[in-house]
Amino acid sequence: QVQLVESGGGLVQPGGSLRLSCVASGSTASIYNLGWYRQAPGNERELVASTTAGLTTNYYSDSVKGRFTNSRDNAKNTVYLQMDNLKVEDTAVYLCYYNTWGRAPCWGPGTQVTVCS
Repeated sequence: QVQLVESGGGLVQPGGSLRLSCVASGSTASIYNLGWYRQAPGNERELVASTTAGLTTNYYSDSVKGRFTNSRDNAKNTVYLQMDNLKVEDTAVYLCYYNTWGRAPCWGPGTQVTVCS
């Protein structure tokens, strides 16, 4: 079993930046993908960014490509999401996630990001 704890959300103006952190604990050796989903009210949960265990593959959704950077530190069992040039449409609950090989994702409780002028 893996536990995830996110931090770093908040309120920011358009064009601003935030960095989210997620610390994994428990059976971390089983983690394959580690990254972030987000969910805005009335919307489906969307995969935003992900990195594989070997740090060889990064995925970004088209909506955040070029603005968000996902970085994974396996020694600290931590993943960071650096979000730059934030837009109002980035407002959502951001949920750290992991999965083991071939399994469905599991999510942390989430942290709110609000982009508003």
